[in-house]
Amino acid sequence: MPDRKVRILVAKPGLDGHDRGAKVVARALRDAGFEVIYTGLHQTPEMIASAAVQEDVDAVGLSIMSGAHNTLFPAVIDALRAKGADDVLVFGGGIIPEADKEKLTQKGVAGVFTPGTTLETIIQWVRDNVHPHG
Repeated sequence: MPDRKVRILVAKPGLDGHDRGAKVVARALRDAGFEVIYTGLHQTPEMIASAAVQEDVDAVGLSIMSGAHNTLFPAVIDALRAKGADDVLVFGGGIIPEADKEKLTQKGVAGVFTPGTTLETIIQWVRDNVHPHG
C-alpha cells in the first residue's frame, strides 16, 4: 500500500462562533502537505467523532475560545473511543489557561496550543506526533 498523507480533521466544538484561528491552522496544515478536513462551526463531540471515523483521519485538531475546553475536549475523546477510534490522536488550541494544559493532557489530549503558538510549532508537532494508520 503506498504511503498516504496524514489526514487531520479540524473542528470547532460547542457554541463558540470564532473560527478564524481554526481556519488559519487548517490552511497552514494543508499548505504543509497534510490532508485537512474542516467541519465548520457548532459541532457536537459526537458529530466530530462521526466525521473523524467517516473520513478515516489520523488526528483531530480542536479549536475553542469559549472556555469549555475542559468539558468538550475530553468529550470528543470519549466519543472517538465509543466509536472504536482509539488510534485517532486529539490535539487542540485556543484560549486555554496554562493551568488547564496538564489536566487536558491527563485526559488524553496529545497536544495543547495556546495563543502565541506559531504555525511552524503546530506543523512540526503534527509531523513529529501524527502518523498515518492502517
